[in-house]
Amino acid sequence: MKFLIASDIHGSAYYTEKVLERAKAENADKIILLGDIFNHGPRNPLPKEYAPLKVADLLNTVKNDLIVIKGNCDSEVDTLISEFDFIPHMMLMVANKTVFLTHGHVYNKDNMPKVRVDAIIYGHFHTGFIENVGKYYVANAGSVALPKNGTPSSYIIISDEEFSLKDIDGNLIKSVKL
Repeated sequence: MKFLIASDIHGSAYYTEKVLERAKAENADKIILLGDIFNHGPRNPLPKEYAPLKVADLLNTVKNDLIVIKGNCDSEVDTLISEFDFIPHMMLMVANKTVFLTHGHVYNKDNMPKVRVDAIIYGHFHTGFIENVGKYYVANAGSVALPKNGTPSSYIIISDEEFSLKDIDGNLIKSVKL
């Protein structure tokens, strides 16, 4: 199974369309969004084509292929325009490895979950990377709409035994085998 993992859309219809285009181009079976879907947040500027209702309409069309993790900017009212649920975090088995997926405002490389995992993938910090930290793989999908620290708009592909960080145009930034 192939997963496209993106984070921190922050209400950008433009980048939501880009994520859906990349999911199709990547032939992803599922899209996992790591939170901060509709609201731009008090410390962020408005992203390109800020239109939360359009984002909801776009995501609602792929609700059966979508898993959404709740971010710190996602509120209960967001569920009123969504035909999908927001979950706090999830575990995924990939090549007999346990991958923990979360937004990143609670669990991240500086505060690992207290369950045994082989890898953690999160967003929140808007900086895409994949690192080996001790016995764990740690990855941040970055932000598709509001990347920070000179990083590009990015997403992660998980397929078979590999994590790949790519820019929003599908160019490979880094890849690791699990």
